[in-house]
This record gives sequence, structure tokens and C-alpha cells, in this order.
Amino acid sequence: MTARAHGGSPLATGDRFTFATVQYESGDWDSAPLVAANVIDAVARFTRIDVAPSGTVVPLASEALLRHPLAFLTGHLPVRFTAAERTMLGRYLDRGGLLFVDDHNHDVDGPFHRTCTEELARVTGALRPIPNTHALYRSFFRFENGPPNTSHELNGWGDNLVHEQLLGAERDGRLRVIYSNKDYSSEWSFHPENRKFLSVDNVRFGVNLVVYALTR
Repeated sequence: MTARAHGGSPLATGDRFTFATVQYESGDWDSAPLVAANVIDAVARFTRIDVAPSGTVVPLASEALLRHPLAFLTGHLPVRFTAAERTMLGRYLDRGGLLFVDDHNHDVDGPFHRTCTEELARVTGALRPIPNTHALYRSFFRFENGPPNTSHELNGWGDNLVHEQLLGAERDGRLRVIYSNKDYSSEWSFHPENRKFLSVDNVRFGVNLVVYALTR
């Protein structure tokens, strides 16, 4: 696999993929602290990607964001980006970065969803459903039916819906933003050592996100 940086050029020899969690000034950006460790563990287990053993926290308004091909943003509370955060997010996406946003409330009417989608639309335009046949779902593991369901959806928690599609924003055939109401933030928030108790590793879709970000 040839990993490519978000500017379109191959990653330099010795560069490592580092999982980046976005810190924003409003809301509770750090609501899912174990997600990074689980995605890192899954990438290390299933791929040959040189992945840093620990993730990093990157302020949304910081130029440091531009170093990361994939950035993860989550929370429960209302989101209002500052002018500096909007500007940097636009630069990041224009440079080819991929922002993965997951609503930690697993609903479509909650304060995070309403405000975050409004903020994203100010930068990218309205988010639209991502077809379940999209290349994202076969970038590493194959998910024939689109985004894998979470236990919260199947158990009827939250809005009592199974969200059949993710939302996204594209440019030139490449996803720039992926938005989820499925609450992967809860599904992937466990100690990585507990993965041995799972019959199917539920963080596999996280591997697809990383591989898509590195190779598109």
C-alpha cells in the first residue's frame, strides 16, 4: 500500500500516521478519549501502515492541523466554531485533509448534530448522503451494506433509528468531510485489550477511514 499525504504527495520515508483528535473551543471535544487508542491498535493489527503508538490532540485553529491527513471530531454539546477555527478548517480541507465527525449522542435532533452540521455547512456547503457503494466502504475491509451499525442503534438507544448512510462533502470525487450519527465514539470507546472478547472487531471501519485518507 502506498500511503499519500493529504496534499497529494507520498508520505516521506520514516513518516508515521498519527491519529489526530480535534480540539475546538466550544462543547466537549474530549468526550471519547479511548477512540484514538482503539483505531491505532486496529490499524497496527490489520495493516502495514507505520502508525504512531499514541494519538495527538490538535486545536482546530492551529496550523498543526495541516500535518494530519485525517482528523477526528466528536462531542455531545452545541458546537460553534470561532472565525479562526472556520478559516483553518477551510484551509485544511482545501489542502486535501479529511475530517471525520461523529455525533456522540447518536441522534439527528440533538444539539451537537444541529449546530455541528450548521458549522460544517458554512465551510463546505450542505452535507449530503454518502452512497453505500462508495469507495470508502471497500478501501480496506469490505462493508457491502455501507457503514456498519453500532450496538446503540440496534438496541434502540438514542433516536431509535439505524442510520443507513453517513453524510459527507466531496470535492473532485474525494470526500473532504464524513459525518456520522451512528455514535462510533461510544462503540469504539473501550480499552484495546478488551478487543479479544469481541467476535468481530468493531473498529474495522476505523481502519477504512485511515486507509481512505491516506490513499485518496
